[in-house]
Amino acid sequence: MANTTKLEIVTPEALVYSEDVDMVTLPCVEGRLGILPHHIRLMTQLVPGEMTIRQSGHVEFMAVGEGLIEVTGSSVSVVTTMAVAADKIDEAAVEEARQRAVARLREKISTEEVASVNASLARSLVQLRVKRRHHR
Repeated sequence: MANTTKLEIVTPEALVYSEDVDMVTLPCVEGRLGILPHHIRLMTQLVPGEMTIRQSGHVEFMAVGEGLIEVTGSSVSVVTTMAVAADKIDEAAVEEARQRAVARLREKISTEEVASVNASLARSLVQLRVKRRHHR
């Protein structure tokens, strides 16, 4: 039996990650979910937050958005609106996007625009939290 599980992370833009990993920890509606190889089958909702990937003694952190998680005995598939490795987050650009979203919410905008701006704000906040937590 293999001591790794295949992790694939897909966003609307691309296949972001596809590697065999020792463990992955994901933010989901039930709380933080740790998945090891041979985990029971599961499907759940991913919520914005921090994903931790452990592979051969190395730990990688990613900021993720909303999405779905499917776990089989041999793989973990994540479909999400956003997945950015902590070391790839441009803190200044994300902070600027957060400030624009906050300013936009102060304006008189439609309900649809409020939802879109709130989603943008949530993506910015998750990225900032992950980047600042793992700033090296």
